[in-house]
Formats: sequence, structure tokens, C-alpha cells
Amino acid sequence: MLPSAPHSPSNPELHHLSPADAYALSQQEGTVFIDVRMELEHFYVGHPARVINIPWQDYPEFEINPDFVKEVSQNAGKDQQVLLICRSGHRSIDAGNALLAAGFQRVAHVVSGFEGDRDDNHHRSSLNGWRKEGLPWVQC
Repeated sequence: MLPSAPHSPSNPELHHLSPADAYALSQQEGTVFIDVRMELEHFYVGHPARVINIPWQDYPEFEINPDFVKEVSQNAGKDQQVLLICRSGHRSIDAGNALLAAGFQRVAHVVSGFEGDRDDNHHRSSLNGWRKEGLPWVQC
């Protein structure tokens, strides 16, 4: 099984994981798996099984959630492994860096997110991402 994402208490950094490695980490006891996408995306596009939805940004203004760190803190301790996922791996970087700045020590994210990058036809889930890898997910 994949060990927890490495961390250095004196200089924590965001760890970038493939969907497969992120799935393995999400199965470890104590890992808190957070979907940082908007609630609409989370429910209607689908999401990894056993993930908590705490939006980094939300509709309609797409402003940063001012309570994001507080909401994560209600679900995870600062020394606990936190794993983040978004649509394509970009919002989760910003959210992860905000958690590190707030004192979280062990933060990782899924590099290609839930849906992955867009292909030549501007479609997602065909090149990479959680769904493309066939990892467990659910949809409303």
C-alpha cells in the first residue's frame, strides 16, 4: 500500500499524486479526502466515493470560500493527511496551498483531478483524471 504522502514539519509542501496513488492514499485510515469543487459539480458531475465536499469557490460569484480552512479544520486535524480533488487539478493546488499556509502539515492533491484535462474536442474524462482511471465514483 502507498505510504502517506511525505511531509516535513519544518517546511510542509503540497504533494502531487496521480489518481491511482491518490486512491491508495484515500483508503488509508486517517486520510481526510475533500472535493473542493462547487456543490453543483460535486453532485451532478459525480465525485469519488467517500469524499467530503468543501467548496474552495462557489457559485454564483465564484469567490473564494472565506470559511474553507475553518470547514476543513472541522473535519481534519492539522497533522492529519488531507487529500484534495477538483475537476482538473488546478483549484486543488490553490486550496492546498491555503491549507499549508494555515498550518496543515500533510496535504496532497490529485494532479489531473476528477475529470482531467480537455481533449482536442474540449471534452473531459477522455485523457486522464479519476473517472478516466476507472476509480470508484458516484453520481446524484
